[in-house]
Amino acid sequence: MNKTQYFYLLLALISGGFLAAMIFFNSQLALFYSPAESSWFAHGIGGLTALILIFSLNRGNKQLFAKNDQTPWWAYLGGLPGAFTVLLSGITVNSHLGLTGSLALGLVGQISFSYLCDYFGLFGLEQKKMALRDLVSLCLICGGSLMIIFSRGAI
Repeated sequence: MNKTQYFYLLLALISGGFLAAMIFFNSQLALFYSPAESSWFAHGIGGLTALILIFSLNRGNKQLFAKNDQTPWWAYLGGLPGAFTVLLSGITVNSHLGLTGSLALGLVGQISFSYLCDYFGLFGLEQKKMALRDLVSLCLICGGSLMIIFSRGAI
């Protein structure tokens, strides 16, 4: 592996840490308000943060938002699953599953949906056949997630 590949691995790990922190903070907010209100706060603050980053990183760029006729309509729906992620995790983290169980099952959902998207070529992805190692890895992830949940007495 070259340095760029290691850099991407590091970024992915940091992203996973941010995801866990986000889910924890939003679930704590959901205790004081509601899961729906917690999602609203999270996306409002996230939107403001994104605007600040856009304006601070594009100081010299004259055209801030370039029009791109190639963008598919569904590409703009990324915030929708994010809102449901915050909403649902606000409920599950504050349940018997806790943060670890919620993240473990969330990982199973992410990997399963990703395999489906790859297999069927959804959202313009290149269609990829599922190999035996993919099925084995999915089973291991599911098994590990169940071990986490059952070993902690969540179920």
